[in-house]
Amino acid sequence: MRKILIVEDDEKLCRELQTFLTNNGYQAESLPQGEYGIQSILNAQPDLVLLDLGLPGTDGLYLCRELRKVTELPVIVITSQNTQMAELMSLNQGADDFVTKPFHPQILLAHIETVLKRVYREPAPVEKLNLGLFTLDMAKAVITSKAGSTELTKNELRILDCLAHHRNQIVSRDQLISHLWDSELFVDDNTLTVNMTRLRGKLEAIQVRDVIQTKRGLGYVLVCDTESM
Repeated sequence: MRKILIVEDDEKLCRELQTFLTNNGYQAESLPQGEYGIQSILNAQPDLVLLDLGLPGTDGLYLCRELRKVTELPVIVITSQNTQMAELMSLNQGADDFVTKPFHPQILLAHIETVLKRVYREPAPVEKLNLGLFTLDMAKAVITSKAGSTELTKNELRILDCLAHHRNQIVSRDQLISHLWDSELFVDDNTLTVNMTRLRGKLEAIQVRDVIQTKRGLGYVLVCDTESM
């Protein structure tokens, strides 16, 4: 589980971000008010820092520059300074990304996941996944069971890919929407519902039923028993 450190003096925003990031599968912490030093950030041992520029008693750009002298730890600047100069200065001081306030939480989440994927490169995905009663061919966007095969749309493929890589675990709607945003596929809550219904229909068409279960108020689970294949 990746750890996100929030360096922000707005206590309400800190609490909201911690709750949101925790609900989306991250370990989220914030520095105590006023303890905005380089050593405090390093001692927290995060995988990524969300850094506000307008910190009391210190300069966020200074912190970013000093961090870059000792670590490659990814930094995303979050600030109300919505100017090209602020963005340019942040990037020049070593920030990996720049997000202006106010921001939509899902947009911030997409920025976080993009930076994490770039910095902590994961192995290339397996092209064909065994998911128990059926297989998913990522390269061809095809699902296959003993009863036949059917093709998936881009949205259906990305939804199933996300569920497959968290098989037998609850995946929230926010996680799925973020996963599609990160792939530059526009999706909102209603679009997700429509695509989920179509995906279930295609699974039923090849006689694979009830493998995507809804956990009311929590999200979805792809139930897989690879021994049944």
